[in-house]
Amino acid sequence: MPKALRSPSARPQVPPCRPSHLRVPPPCGGAGPGRRRRADVRAWGAPASSSAGLRRRGPAAARSACVVSEVRVVFFGLSPLASSRPPRPGRLARRDAVSAPGAAPLSLGAATSAARGHHAYPIRIAGIRGIQGVVRKTVNDELRATIWEPQHMDKIVPSLLFNMQKIEEADSRIGPPPSPSAADKEENPAVLAENCFRELLGRASFGNMNNAVRPVFAHLDHHKLWDPNEFAVHCFKIIMYSIQAQYSHHVIQEILGHLDACKKDSPRVRAGIIQVLLEAVAIAAKGSIGPTVLEVFNTLLKHLRFSVELEANDLQGGSTGNANLNTSSKDSDEKIVQNAIIQTIGFFGSNLPDYQRSEIMMFIMGKVPVFGTSTHTLDISQLGDLGTRRIQIMLLRSLLMVTSGYKAKTIVTALPGSFLDPLLSPSLMEDYELRQLVLEVMHNLMDRHDNRAKLRGIRIIPDVADLKIKREKICRQDTSFMKKNGQQLYRHIYLGCKEEDNVHKNYELLYTSLALITIELANEEVVIDLIRLAIALQDSAIINEDNLPMFHRCGIMALVAAYLNFVSQMIAVPAFCQHVSKVIEIRTMEAPYFLPEHIFRDKCMLPKSLEKHDKNLYFLTNKIAESLGGSGYSVERLSVPYVPQVTDEDRLSRRKSIVDTVSIQVDILPNSIPSDDVVSNTEEITFEALKKAIDTSGMEEQEKEKRRLVIEKFQKAPFEEIAAQCESKANLLHDRLAQILELTIRPPPSPSGTLTITSGHAQYQSVPVYEMKFPDLCVY
Repeated sequence: MPKALRSPSARPQVPPCRPSHLRVPPPCGGAGPGRRRRADVRAWGAPASSSAGLRRRGPAAARSACVVSEVRVVFFGLSPLASSRPPRPGRLARRDAVSAPGAAPLSLGAATSAARGHHAYPIRIAGIRGIQGVVRKTVNDELRATIWEPQHMDKIVPSLLFNMQKIEEADSRIGPPPSPSAADKEENPAVLAENCFRELLGRASFGNMNNAVRPVFAHLDHHKLWDPNEFAVHCFKIIMYSIQAQYSHHVIQEILGHLDACKKDSPRVRAGIIQVLLEAVAIAAKGSIGPTVLEVFNTLLKHLRFSVELEANDLQGGSTGNANLNTSSKDSDEKIVQNAIIQTIGFFGSNLPDYQRSEIMMFIMGKVPVFGTSTHTLDISQLGDLGTRRIQIMLLRSLLMVTSGYKAKTIVTALPGSFLDPLLSPSLMEDYELRQLVLEVMHNLMDRHDNRAKLRGIRIIPDVADLKIKREKICRQDTSFMKKNGQQLYRHIYLGCKEEDNVHKNYELLYTSLALITIELANEEVVIDLIRLAIALQDSAIINEDNLPMFHRCGIMALVAAYLNFVSQMIAVPAFCQHVSKVIEIRTMEAPYFLPEHIFRDKCMLPKSLEKHDKNLYFLTNKIAESLGGSGYSVERLSVPYVPQVTDEDRLSRRKSIVDTVSIQVDILPNSIPSDDVVSNTEEITFEALKKAIDTSGMEEQEKEKRRLVIEKFQKAPFEEIAAQCESKANLLHDRLAQILELTIRPPPSPSGTLTITSGHAQYQSVPVYEMKFPDLCVY
């Protein structure tokens, strides 16, 4: 090497931003720039043995040492191989010159290109250390405002992710990713990059958090790392655990925004993003999440509706052959997206405080489509019947996960009227799966003492005391709730038992509902009402006005037996328990299909009819009233049969059916019956008929009996039932009047046409102006 280069006075001066210093240097061998750089290193204080060691270890090691030297010279004014000698005046000047902010972008480009290139490990480690030096220099330096700009983050973050991508095994979500050891930091580029990434995010502030996170999305999109998404989950775990807790909602907002931007991507990509959101939410839910609570749920529900709409369109547009295979695969992929959304909603909601969780419950319930009303805020115009049912099931599953573990001090807080009315709507009773979800949501909110697991499975419990059921005295708020909403709960259970598509699980959930009401909300009046409800279910199974199959009739009988056995032991009235036990014993011998242990087995012999059975197989009202009356219960209401309350939705549906029937009759009768052939139904008048008409002694007795029954009913029946029956009569009268007015009163003709309904289809019939008849006052 020339003596001029060894001389301190002839040592080369490094310009502040020389472009040659930004490129990765060639191997430090031979003549040319490589020899000069090696001379620079030695001139800055490196001993000759160090230079010789670099030559012995090969060109790669020498190149990495040169990269580290250049990066540290540019950013810190120091050589990594510098000795402990005091700096010379020229060196101080050079350090002041290269610390200018303009040098940062140029040197950053060299470090990131070295870190991202397909180089050997020493070069990549040198580049990562250069980036790490930049990050550390931003703490108390004028570069702090410059380094967080998007153009610099677009270089730093992808370089680190490129090296982190070599990690093959992702950590679990239970805790933060483990910190690397000191040896790994020095040897492994992946671990060194991860440590630098943590350090970078830990220094991010409120204003530059988004600039540090957005390049992560670009990298994952470019390299298609959302499916599979193990690396994406690993990255966002590091992000959530590295940033300050108060900035967590910024990351969640960025994930939601990226999910909106990728709404037209494949289902697996969307599912991967949602799973990343789940991991982020799992970490941030218990911390500060800021104003993003409703935004998270609103975005997820919007994507749930979009996924269901795509699934419904695929099912409707699917044809035979390969199209069916593609449709089935898309269908399964969309279900993956839907399950991921529901899991995220449930996990997020279950970690919220109770006051926020009640708001989320109301928010989700407001999204559930209920036919006949416009209270829901979710657009279902493009879904159709199948899609609407699917979105109802998905929203109720989300609601079920949010309500899991919710404990309210009073039932009014858990089930307010604005939440209970749409939950118990008949629109959510049209499918057995919908009814199951509704009952499970009610169980989550009613079971405040964790008794539901003890009641699992419909069965005859020999001794209820062995279950060790926890209960408290009924408070005044719960009593007022049952007075206001008890009939609504009874009606839902009564109608739910009489559905033809019920399965074993439906009967189990109905039994659990009756038992939970008894434990959590029952005083003496509620117990009497529940027994009346059970007897009414037994009577409906025997009479079978709804033409139910024999399995469902026997299932209702088994449900009644299981509940009366439970409630008799809960109130501990010996005579009542004796009557129930005797009936169950007779059923075990003569009619085992009336018991839950037999009827819900796979192979159970069913009877041909129930009319010929002995009365000893049934629970009798007079026996129950006699046993309860001796223990101080007010049993007058037991003699009044239970009648379900009529709701507004029932009136709407009944009125619609009457209007449809009237319109069909109006269209068919004039065309089908000739005007000449009129059939008159006349009754033959005889002396005996006139005598019967004159004799009114029997009619007076009937009138007295009717009057006595009405007085007894108004004295003993609860007010809710009297109001329900009066309301049903008033509604029937109103419907009759509406029917008469529909037939008699017609609107005046209009040139624009009049609406007529023919066979269920609306048609407009226009009338020419010259054929219209105007009143005299309108003609001039």
